[in-house]
Amino acid sequence: MDVADQNSTTLSASTAEIPSGKSLPPSMIERLTLILDAFDGQAARITLEQVACRTRLPRSTVHRILDQLVTFGWVEHASFGYCLGRRALGGGGGEGSGLLREAAAPFLHELHHQTGMVVHLTVLDGPDVVYLDKVGGQFAAAIPSRVGGHAPAHCTAGGKAILAWVAPERVDALFGAVLSRGTENTITDINVLHQELSRIRRRRGVAFEREEAARGVACVAAAVRGYDNPVGSIALCGSNSSARLERLAPLVVHAVREISRSLYPESDHSRRPRKAPSVPADTFSAETMNRLLAVSPEDWT
Repeated sequence: MDVADQNSTTLSASTAEIPSGKSLPPSMIERLTLILDAFDGQAARITLEQVACRTRLPRSTVHRILDQLVTFGWVEHASFGYCLGRRALGGGGGEGSGLLREAAAPFLHELHHQTGMVVHLTVLDGPDVVYLDKVGGQFAAAIPSRVGGHAPAHCTAGGKAILAWVAPERVDALFGAVLSRGTENTITDINVLHQELSRIRRRRGVAFEREEAARGVACVAAAVRGYDNPVGSIALCGSNSSARLERLAPLVVHAVREISRSLYPESDHSRRPRKAPSVPADTFSAETMNRLLAVSPEDWT
């Protein structure tokens, strides 16, 4: 039995627990639609009981279907209950005009206008990142990325920015002990990757990449964060010989913070604690961003 058949069997098994006298909608697609429609807006945060009440489906059925939706990225299971996931927000890859890409678009163009550098919008897809958008000038052709394309998350700044906010055990599950190599600078050991992700968290989410994915390319990135989890990242990329990434970090941080506020207006990462220990929940304050401009590059490594 393949994965699709197993998922269908798991979801269909929920019908066996329907109390006498009640019936489910005849189609699984209909049940999935009812559950997704229960999220009345991109910022909706609701509990299992609320989903069951709004759909009038048995609680056990809702729970099983939500688990499957979480597995495939349509819904996120957060500390407060459930919210729409990256796929529902348009973060499934390709050139679709999803909510994440729509919210990020003006900031991508502004970052390119301010810096002249190539700007990427990416989401996590298993151990890879998918490029949702790419904005750039003359240097864009030198970077081997395309909208809808994939790259190993562990060797891109955007991927590492997302992974820094992912539970360590999930990172282990995604990659295993040995990581693929892109260049001689690529991190290929899972323990070294965890050390790198720890440094990113100490920098309040700023990730750097210097010739790890492609020779001659350097990037700085930060994650767009949802209520409890990252939903994507923005990266500024340029020539490794000329990029002054440390001084550009505040621009990227400001952009992802504004996108997060646009997509999740009720979230407040400066106050909401993160469940995973040792991962700071706050982001840059305006004062901290200003101080970053005076930081010596040696302090970022």
